[in-house]
Amino acid sequence: MHFMIKKLHLQGSAKEIGFLHGSQGKQEVMNSLKAYERLFYVAKKMSWQEAREHSLLHLNAIEKYDFQMIEEMEGIAEGAGVDFEDILTLNARSEIALTNIGEVFSDGCTSMAVSSPIIKDTIIGQTWDWTASQKNSLLLLDIEAKNAPLITMVTEGGIIGKIGFNSAGVGFCLNALVTDKGTNKIPLHLGYRAVLNSYSQAEAISKISNGQIAASGNFLIGYDDGNGNGMTVNLEVSPFGIDYVGGDDGWLTHTNHICSNVIKQYVNDVNDVRFEDSILRKKRADQLIKASIAAKEPINEQTFERWLSDTLNKPSSINHFENENAPEYRKVETIFSIIMNLSERRALLRVGQEGTFEEIDNISAVTM
Repeated sequence: MHFMIKKLHLQGSAKEIGFLHGSQGKQEVMNSLKAYERLFYVAKKMSWQEAREHSLLHLNAIEKYDFQMIEEMEGIAEGAGVDFEDILTLNARSEIALTNIGEVFSDGCTSMAVSSPIIKDTIIGQTWDWTASQKNSLLLLDIEAKNAPLITMVTEGGIIGKIGFNSAGVGFCLNALVTDKGTNKIPLHLGYRAVLNSYSQAEAISKISNGQIAASGNFLIGYDDGNGNGMTVNLEVSPFGIDYVGGDDGWLTHTNHICSNVIKQYVNDVNDVRFEDSILRKKRADQLIKASIAAKEPINEQTFERWLSDTLNKPSSINHFENENAPEYRKVETIFSIIMNLSERRALLRVGQEGTFEEIDNISAVTM
């Protein structure tokens, strides 16, 4: 099966960037709306109208945080011919999915990073595991805004922040965390975009610290300054503050459970498949990196391709396959995998679980 990912070049004011996203990615936006309306209903017995009301609770905080994000979401709504509240709801979908009503559900993923002192480049990568229908919502965006670095990002139609890197050498991987507490502050996906709008790790971290983010999530942030200096850090972020986890040896991994004892004091991890899925994937990711280091083999993008394709413990493997026995809102599989070499400002992407990784710049179609 041949899988296309639509690539859009967005530039101009925040409103114009949004309008291009909404008009040229209209089908993908519609697919996202349909998928989340169904997920909220199946897992939470929540109507789309209720979800919209939920998302509006964040409006005040977003306006103070970055008004251009509001304008960009307005532009998407206009371009796609839907309501602003519909687009806001997509961007607050993690907060809605992670609230206490009904079943909690979340995207899975495995993030891995290697940098100095192990290798001279700074390379980060991840699988993104989610409900299969969202393959039809994927967009590859190049965003050229007036006062931000050039951003390359893979996202779901209508969502303005996700996984990617920018021309300043900042790169970002995410891991969802399922917890029992949230606030009305900034939705996670807008925090992801704030990271990609940043010119350094320090700037990125200032935008997600001090309880600014409404729910808990894991932010793996890599940075290369263009002069051969690079580093990766891993932050577990919560509405009650942040904590660094791991990574002093030049490598990092993270999956979908809380590792920080500090964060655990404030929120409870309610990912009920963490032992047979998230923790096992993390142990396997650690093992793969340690094995490559022990073998003294060169670690590069091809090594990451092998790691992210790993199927030990399938279906709950790093390259994740759908668990037939899980309820619908828990059936997740690897939708795409991405590898970003921040030192060289280049990335490789694979949609689906098989086939080759393609360089993002010359992607027209991704085989699956």
